[in-house]
Amino acid sequence: MILGSQLKNAIISGSNNIAKHKKQVNDMNIFPVPDGDTGTNMSMTIGAAASELPAFDDDAPAGAVAKKAASLMLRGARGNSGVILSLLFRGIAKGLEGKDEASAQDLVDALDIGVDEAYKAVMKPTEGTMLTVARVAAERAREALENGSDDPVAVWDAACIGAAEALEQTPELLPVLKRAGVVDAGGQGVLLIFEGMLSVFRGGIIIESGLSEEEKAQETAEFFRNVAAEFDSEINFTYCTEFVVGRDPEIQKDPLDLRLFLETIGDCVVVVDDDEIIKTHVHTENPGDALQAALQYGQLLTVKIENMKEQHRKAAEENQAQKAAQPAAKEEKKALEPQAPTEELGFISVAAGDGLKSLFTDLGCANVVSGGQTMNPSTEDILEAVLATPAKKVFVLPNNKNIILAAEQTIPLATDREVIVLPTRTIPQGLSAMLAFDPDASAEENKEAMMEAAGNVDTGLVTFAARDSEFDGHNIRHGDILGLKNGKLEYIEKDPVSACVRVARSFTHKHTSFITLIYGEGITQEQAEEAKRILSGKISSDVEITLVEGGQPVYYFIISVE
Repeated sequence: MILGSQLKNAIISGSNNIAKHKKQVNDMNIFPVPDGDTGTNMSMTIGAAASELPAFDDDAPAGAVAKKAASLMLRGARGNSGVILSLLFRGIAKGLEGKDEASAQDLVDALDIGVDEAYKAVMKPTEGTMLTVARVAAERAREALENGSDDPVAVWDAACIGAAEALEQTPELLPVLKRAGVVDAGGQGVLLIFEGMLSVFRGGIIIESGLSEEEKAQETAEFFRNVAAEFDSEINFTYCTEFVVGRDPEIQKDPLDLRLFLETIGDCVVVVDDDEIIKTHVHTENPGDALQAALQYGQLLTVKIENMKEQHRKAAEENQAQKAAQPAAKEEKKALEPQAPTEELGFISVAAGDGLKSLFTDLGCANVVSGGQTMNPSTEDILEAVLATPAKKVFVLPNNKNIILAAEQTIPLATDREVIVLPTRTIPQGLSAMLAFDPDASAEENKEAMMEAAGNVDTGLVTFAARDSEFDGHNIRHGDILGLKNGKLEYIEKDPVSACVRVARSFTHKHTSFITLIYGEGITQEQAEEAKRILSGKISSDVEITLVEGGQPVYYFIISVE
């Protein structure tokens, strides 16, 4: 029989084992979107339980230990792999509910429930992944039980052997793994955790992680430099959206309905729930729609939205990422003090890059919140800026579609002033909106005029690809420069200047009056001047072209066409 204390130590040992081999698991990710974070996500997920379990009562029954671990893992789950892992342990907790000790039969039944929970949560399960590894492990454990073994250690040993066999077969089920000559990263993580647990069940030995305190801290930092996409075989959607909903006990809606809705707007959907929360993961082009649907079940407790292409570009270009991170790491957040609302109107904006921040300040923004693509500020960050703006009515310009919802959450929180969110989706829209402000007009008149101005702006973006892939009908090679028109990939070039000229020129027509080229990190003034010179020779001389040093990360050029 497995005691509660043994199960507790086994989970800690499993956590240590994957932490010890985390980098090895990360390096196995080979999908077109370069993930590189499966090991980190799984390690942080089970680590959320392992860090709390040592303080849990040694005399607690096995069922209570399993329930505590499952709850901690669900709340700490990171990415698709982490959520799936938490589901496996949620099933184990259900199977051991009310059990003081776990028999071989109990372990087999619990593992079966965990696999079932995991498969049900993923609408379109992919074989050759960690799901397959867990399923075969459960099947081998049951076979051992049915062959007469009533020893829980022998049953778990059979599960580990089955997991290892299934892992070796994953390349046969997923050709992309076979081409790269690796096994599935998530499946490897499952095996490592199960083997770590076996060490305790068999000999009472807790495997040590071998990580220093500094390395453990780096693990957390590493997660926030990456984003999960373990089940993607191609780039279908841009935004990895994860959130936790605190369930309203008076709302009886079935979380299955939320999952079904999310399947209509994205993929890689995982929805798991217990009596208190609903934890959700989806890849989508419309994270706002996902969050709005979630609000029908209760309050949003946490929200994380990542642009997978940009996050992975940074991971793939490690040297550039480190260079970009150095100034950010040194920058200290400016403390904003609340101000009494003495003026009639005030403005705050969201932007990244010293040049853009200065530009919005010059246009009249009392405060500029640091953030943008891949660096979405929290509601708390925006609220702090709102309260530090001495106005009775504060206009908020998010300038990114992923920040609009966070900005809107400040409306009921700012009780001593009115917050008016202008749903600007790009930097050019925000700049045009500010230019349209009329100090002699009312707040309502300004809101209408500013949004009309924002709607008349076309936005071009220039960035680059992290690796070979196929997207929107384009064959993309690592290092290609990508040109986007109003968010849609249109052009592939070999250098950012050519891409900038091509995107800007494609927007122009007989009614075009102004083009603004905002150049960011990685672009010299000479390159920006060259882009302006070439563009001037290709369009009407009546169009005014302006250069602005934005200093923004992520994008070589942001192009505004009016």
